[in-house]
Amino acid sequence: MIRPVHIDDAQALLEIYNYYVINTAVTFDIEPLTLEAFVKKLNVINKVYPFIVFVENNTILGYAYGSRFRPKPAYDYVVESTVYVKFDAHGKQIGTQLYAELLKLLKQENYHTVLGVLTIPNDASIKLHEKFGFQKVAELKDVGFKFNSWQTIGIWQLQFS
Repeated sequence: MIRPVHIDDAQALLEIYNYYVINTAVTFDIEPLTLEAFVKKLNVINKVYPFIVFVENNTILGYAYGSRFRPKPAYDYVVESTVYVKFDAHGKQIGTQLYAELLKLLKQENYHTVLGVLTIPNDASIKLHEKFGFQKVAELKDVGFKFNSWQTIGIWQLQFS
């Protein structure tokens, strides 16, 4: 089941997110977030953008949200998309279901462009974005330093017609 996020979901979402902070380069956070910091982030995002969770058997297995791409007003119709699936729940199409719903909500809210900013290489995330019609539009080499090595990001873009 996919539903809007509740503030009571914060701890479960934080556990999903901090796994990726500690074990992967898909996020450029270096240290795990505190619950207080994550709740603040959740509240800021949820005031303006869709923020949804995937629940199965009363357990949150993933989440997705839109967020501001850049702070200047000309970017008001551009949104960055984010999706995280619990590390041990991959292969169940949870990311696909979350992304389908998130994109539907973003389109309903009249956003023009959705950007996926991915640490690459990341075949699973690239396939997810391209499944929904995103196209790679940029690659920024060595822009993040994590795990004692430089990380590269790619930007995938989807425009609503």
